[in-house]
Amino acid sequence: MSDKRQRARVQGSWAKQLPKQSRPAVPHSQIANPAAASWGIHRQTTSGNFEFHQPIEPIRGVPPEKVIDQAGDYEISHGPSGVSRLRLLPGFLAAQEADWMFSKLLAELPWSQKTNVRQGEAYAEPRLTCWFGELPYTYAHSTMAANTKWHPLLLRLRAAVAEAIPGGSDRFNSLLCNLYRDGHDGIGWHSDDEASLGHQPVIASLSLGDNRVFGLRKNPPPEENGDYTYAERIKVPLGHGTLLLMEGAMQDDWQHQVAKEYH
Repeated sequence: MSDKRQRARVQGSWAKQLPKQSRPAVPHSQIANPAAASWGIHRQTTSGNFEFHQPIEPIRGVPPEKVIDQAGDYEISHGPSGVSRLRLLPGFLAAQEADWMFSKLLAELPWSQKTNVRQGEAYAEPRLTCWFGELPYTYAHSTMAANTKWHPLLLRLRAAVAEAIPGGSDRFNSLLCNLYRDGHDGIGWHSDDEASLGHQPVIASLSLGDNRVFGLRKNPPPEENGDYTYAERIKVPLGHGTLLLMEGAMQDDWQHQVAKEYH
């Protein structure tokens, strides 16, 4: 028993404290902030006044959005691809004629909702469409079959558009109809630059129904790496019976959209 107690005392004994090392005294005047110094934080002292230096890169401003709402021909840009031109013709169709055409096409065209693919995921387009043309039309990784059975009213409209444009009689050989059922329907930024449409196609857009805003933005130069922050932007209100034409380098140098309008 005595041996056990002896071993317990040895195992449970306390080690002796080491002698305290003396620390040199620091004069109070050398510690500007005792709390900060105790945490190892030291103030940086600067001499002289603050000097302002102009930034190396120039300050860029976002260009204001332009509006085109008057009839006319507009050359909106010049570049290596050529001249980008818009032609706006409000009231191309009289209001009463446009009302009748809208109701007839709404009821009689074969509208359907197309499924597209974006970044490997399928999604339903936020609008209804139908395609007319001798060849199929592919965009957004989805193809619309060829359809040569033009509605008689569409043939009439195609002839009217061709008559209003010099040399337009042999240009328009296909048609994509888009039905925006309400303000929640729209189409995102894109260019009509598919190979099947040919080089710098002439696109005629005829609007029926409620007013919607047709947005345009210029493609940024390569050094912007696809950043549209400082891109030129134009909006074109399209009213009932309005005809808009995109010509020249529009599909090379610009994108367009019909944005959703939740109001």
